[in-house]
Amino acid sequence: MKQLNDISLVTRVAVFHDKKAFDALVVKYQAAVRRFFLSQTLGDAQLSDDLAQDTFIKAYTNIGRFRGLSGFSTWLYRIAYNVLYDYRRSHKVTDDVSSVPADRSVAQADKGLSIDIYSALKLLKDDERLCLTLQIIDGLSVDKISEITSLPLGTVKSHLSRSKHKLANYLKDNGYDR
Repeated sequence: MKQLNDISLVTRVAVFHDKKAFDALVVKYQAAVRRFFLSQTLGDAQLSDDLAQDTFIKAYTNIGRFRGLSGFSTWLYRIAYNVLYDYRRSHKVTDDVSSVPADRSVAQADKGLSIDIYSALKLLKDDERLCLTLQIIDGLSVDKISEITSLPLGTVKSHLSRSKHKLANYLKDNGYDR
């Protein structure tokens, strides 16, 4: 039913240029897209907002190209992935994220143990972080991640395995060994 509603909204936007229908899509997906960018930019809210805005602008201008071969959310994530890729390429952003401030604490575990999620995510290479956050935070399947990133299934699985291993070691090294 969710898919049918998305198709209906997309059709209204593509055929009738219905801005209210597009607004409904933005409202429905903006939190997920912004969360995706926050995890990829290691908490840079302003950059995440800018990238999310670019994503929705590209989605609106290209909505006539949506063919319904995948879900709208998968298509939108693919646009977000391309926006991120273009940003990294044009700004020559690499896997070295040592310039990200370390004071971006976003979570606290039991008994006051402070875990800086972004410090943990800094340990990961871009593709590892991308696959991990799409699976853990956004709840996407390995198949969907492969479709969004155009990475082979085996590569996605390898990135997930490596990233989970790195994060487990980080947590253990920082006193979280339950």
